[in-house]
Amino acid sequence: MAVTSIQLGQVWRSDADGQDYLVTKVYSEVFTQYAMLRPAGITAPDAPTVRIKVTKTPQGAALPGYTFTQEGSF
Repeated sequence: MAVTSIQLGQVWRSDADGQDYLVTKVYSEVFTQYAMLRPAGITAPDAPTVRIKVTKTPQGAALPGYTFTQEGSF
């Protein structure tokens, strides 16, 4: 699912395991944008992070393998 833009604090659900992930950082490297995600149910210092490449389409931005879970919030 595409959204207008990937923003800090958004919650995305993994298509593989159904776990919710929180966007903690969004950054660019040359021509590519990345989002850092951590599991939503774990406190920040103990959480493993996942780096996902943001895909952009005419419909908006998306995280491959993840579904945006806050429909209507942004």
